[in-house]
Amino acid sequence: MISSLRLTSSNLTSSEFFNRKSPVPWPNLPLQSSDCCALKHVDRSLSTNKPLHISSVENLSFPTKSSQRSTVCKAYEAESRPLQINIELPDEQTAQKLKIGLYFATWWALNVVFNVYNKKVLNAFPYPWLTSTLSLAAGSLMMLISWATRMVDAPKTDFDFWKSLLPVAVAHSIGHVAATVSMSKVAVSFTHIIKSGEPAFSVLVSRFLLGEMFPLPVYLSLIPIIGGCALSAVTELNFNMTGFSGAMISNLAFVFRNIFSKKGMKGKSVSGMNYYACLSLLSLLILTPFAIAVEGPKLWADGFQSALSQIGPNFIWWLGAQSMFYHLYNQVSYMSLDQISPLTFSVGNTMKRIFVIVSSIIIFHTPVRPINAIGAAIAILGTFIYSQAKL
Repeated sequence: MISSLRLTSSNLTSSEFFNRKSPVPWPNLPLQSSDCCALKHVDRSLSTNKPLHISSVENLSFPTKSSQRSTVCKAYEAESRPLQINIELPDEQTAQKLKIGLYFATWWALNVVFNVYNKKVLNAFPYPWLTSTLSLAAGSLMMLISWATRMVDAPKTDFDFWKSLLPVAVAHSIGHVAATVSMSKVAVSFTHIIKSGEPAFSVLVSRFLLGEMFPLPVYLSLIPIIGGCALSAVTELNFNMTGFSGAMISNLAFVFRNIFSKKGMKGKSVSGMNYYACLSLLSLLILTPFAIAVEGPKLWADGFQSALSQIGPNFIWWLGAQSMFYHLYNQVSYMSLDQISPLTFSVGNTMKRIFVIVSSIIIFHTPVRPINAIGAAIAILGTFIYSQAKL
């Protein structure tokens, strides 16, 4: 449509265009309607309910005494039908599932990385007491820096908190160093197969020491757990009693850690991240003097020189990586406890064992007999059944 009429594109409709008798204002041009009111080439099929938008204005000028102004204004009719755009945003439940999945994936990946570097360090530097202490020291240092720089809010604790945390830290120290001793003697996969028997220790300790009763399916789930672990131990190609005993002691210690943790944390408002940070600090204070007494600085110095001569500077990176990733994977696991139920956490822990066992066999080319693999599968299946039976 072409018109000499001055229009504003923001609020003028077709009906106003045809029926307006008063002057139509053009920005900054207060002209009278007599200046121009001739319409040329008007399309009468235009809707009277749709706004007009100006596309161009030609020959815009002011009239003189000897001439009349002829301004051409081209406009087009706007589409006024509403657009229907459906954007599906994830609901709260879907977002929570994605968050839990991210926690699990991070937890498992960090655990695999830790086990790989931990085994590399122990192969070249067979001093599990020191490596256990260093992993606690690295995590403690990371959290102290986070608190000091206010990257993480420091927990508000009191004497009762640290008093309730003490038995948890003792059990955690024993379980941590026992598992490291086990890995220094046997394959990573074998240690985790034995550690998958932890639910059996949990039920037995709770039944005979705490007097807690469980449904029959819980007791029945112990049969494949114990049977599978026993079958794997008997058929292990590189069986070592120290490695087997370390994994069993670690199971028992972590059961007591969980029991003490549940009792001591009732009514406490400390996040999972800060709780594990405090646990690492206290465990470090407990473990350090024992590490010095069992191994000592002289053995550490000799072992460090030997490892450097064999591996080179990469050994320092291995040592730092195993210390850092130990803290990170445990921290993520405690953070996930804030988001999920204990049952979901137990299932995630079972799946983590599978992830670590398979990954370590592939990475370290661990020889596995078919009967040994069957035993591991039975034990892990029993652990999964146990987690479902406790629901």
